[in-house]
Amino acid sequence: MRYTLETGLKRWISALALVVVLVAGCALPAPGPSDSMATPTVEPPTQIGFKVVAAEVEREGDPDVPPADLAALAEGQNRFAFDLYQAIRDGDDNLFYSPYSLATALAMTYAGARGETAAQMAQVLNFTLPQAQLHAATNALAQELQAQDSLTLTVANSLWAQESYAFLDEYLEALARHYGAGVRLVDYTDPVGREAGREAINRWVEDETAGRIDELITEGMLTHLTRLVLANAIYFHADWQVPFLLGTSDGTFYLLDGSQVTVPLMSRRTGTPHTSGESYQAVELPYEGGRARMLVIVPDEGAFREIEASLDAAFIETLIEDLATADIELTMPKFSYDARLTLKPILIEMGMEDAFDADRADFSGMDGTRQLLITDVAHEAFVAVDEEGTEAAAATGVVVGIESMPVEVRVDRPFIYLIYDAELDLLLFVGRVLNPAPVN
Repeated sequence: MRYTLETGLKRWISALALVVVLVAGCALPAPGPSDSMATPTVEPPTQIGFKVVAAEVEREGDPDVPPADLAALAEGQNRFAFDLYQAIRDGDDNLFYSPYSLATALAMTYAGARGETAAQMAQVLNFTLPQAQLHAATNALAQELQAQDSLTLTVANSLWAQESYAFLDEYLEALARHYGAGVRLVDYTDPVGREAGREAINRWVEDETAGRIDELITEGMLTHLTRLVLANAIYFHADWQVPFLLGTSDGTFYLLDGSQVTVPLMSRRTGTPHTSGESYQAVELPYEGGRARMLVIVPDEGAFREIEASLDAAFIETLIEDLATADIELTMPKFSYDARLTLKPILIEMGMEDAFDADRADFSGMDGTRQLLITDVAHEAFVAVDEEGTEAAAATGVVVGIESMPVEVRVDRPFIYLIYDAELDLLLFVGRVLNPAPVN
């Protein structure tokens, strides 16, 4: 079987980060400390010069979470992944995002949501577990994902709070226990302090994503009313289990409008999980260790929008069940791009109206008041697949030398791809490539 998709690599790198910014709904004086508010201890300044405030609890290691809770969390996040895809798929740009990172950052925000605000967030994010179980399961899931020796997968969380604003003990402790998120203090009310905080958040994200995301929080996103920024960063780096060894050369990639671009296409031939339907073909490419995998779906000519519209968790589950190993000669493009999402209008359209409405938002679980609301949600992701990675594992890829005639599959037109953890049945990244040509 011959399959063409511009994505060869020895090292597959993807990084992303997400931030949720919350501010007081009106310019009221920040409440002072009280007996009911958190009185945290202050640790020595970090390397970026901001005090880290720690709740008096440590992150819970190896939490005892029922497998059913992990399965429910993963299932809900996968549904959210495709609900979001359907909400953002219009347009002619490449897409790439991490539903896992988004769900994690918004779960930290959800920990402080109450009433109808919490109900709407749960519905949009497909959170089906009660609050306490949800956060414990999120902690267990993160630790399980990172306990893999065959690849690099790191997840980090942080809070950036107004230095004069008091948050409830129970909220800070929940985020410390389940997310390992320390609090750094920022003075958002001062223009100099606000800009210093923005730069520090961006440097934290940059460090946690190996330099791939360097300006998550853009100028103007923070204001004097900002009271809290919650940030999540995920970094993934893995080698193909079988690299591309048949060479890389320029070839044609056919765009949706019928035009063509010339891009580097790399090839390999080996036993590869494959399936096909009435209007598509799909292959699965394992990374070293076999647990993390990329699923590539190539709609037939003229069928991309139809397949994209039908994309949901049930479709992918059925597709994966239908995979069977076959002799595949796969050709796919080399590509690298980043993508940014401004999610406030999208989440509102999906049903999270109250969280962004100053009159209706209820994040009283954070501070005991109804002053806070979400003002912005930013998400940026980066993906790269190149010859360097492919070449590093060149010897392994030659094993494909089977004598039987291969079936041909060419990924030389727009395609959709997903990276997921097969043991947990959890989507980590979702993307599409409409045009793999580098954008200058």
